[in-house]
Amino acid sequence: MIEGKTVRLRALRAEDAEHHLRWRNDPEVVHWATGGDPCFGPITAEAVDLVLGGMLRLVPREAAVLTVEDTADGRVIGMADYRDLDPYAGTATLGVTIGERDHWGRGHGTEALGLLVDHLFGAYPLHRLELDTWSGNERAVRAFTRAGFREEGRRRAAVLVRGECHDRVLFGLLRDEWAAARA
Repeated sequence: MIEGKTVRLRALRAEDAEHHLRWRNDPEVVHWATGGDPCFGPITAEAVDLVLGGMLRLVPREAAVLTVEDTADGRVIGMADYRDLDPYAGTATLGVTIGERDHWGRGHGTEALGLLVDHLFGAYPLHRLELDTWSGNERAVRAFTRAGFREEGRRRAAVLVRGECHDRVLFGLLRDEWAAARA
C-alpha cells in the first residue's frame, strides 16, 4: 500500500469489479477518461470479471493496476496504472482515472499520480515516465502538469470526441526533473 495525504494506492482486488463496472458504464467517466473511446464502455459484469482477472495476473515488474482509495473514509474512488515498463529503455506509461464524480477536481488524481511516480522512480531504474490525454480534458492536463509532467507534443486531430476532432496531448517526466522537484 502506498499512502498519501488524501489518497492511498493499493493492490487491485476481485471485489473492485463492482466499481470498475459502474465507472465503465458511466458515459461521463468514459468521456473524460478516454474521450469517449467505444472500447472502454459500456461493458457487462462478465467482461469486467474477465478483464480484472487478467489484471490480477499482471506481473508487477511489467504492469499493474492499483486501486485509489480516499484516506478519509477508505472509499474506492478510482484506479491508477502503469504499463509498458521497459527496464532496458528505462521507461513506463502511466494512467489515472478518478471514477467517482464527487471526487473530481479535488486533487485526488494529481496525488495518486504523484504517488505512482514516486513509487516507480523509487523501485525501478527508470529515467522517463509518460502519459497522454485528449486536448479537451483540461482537468487531466492540469493534474499532469501539477504532478511535474511536461507537455512534449501533440498528435493533431487524433481523437474523435462527440463528433469533434481533438489533439492527443503527450506528456513526459524525467527522473532528473522528479528529483529536482523533490529537493
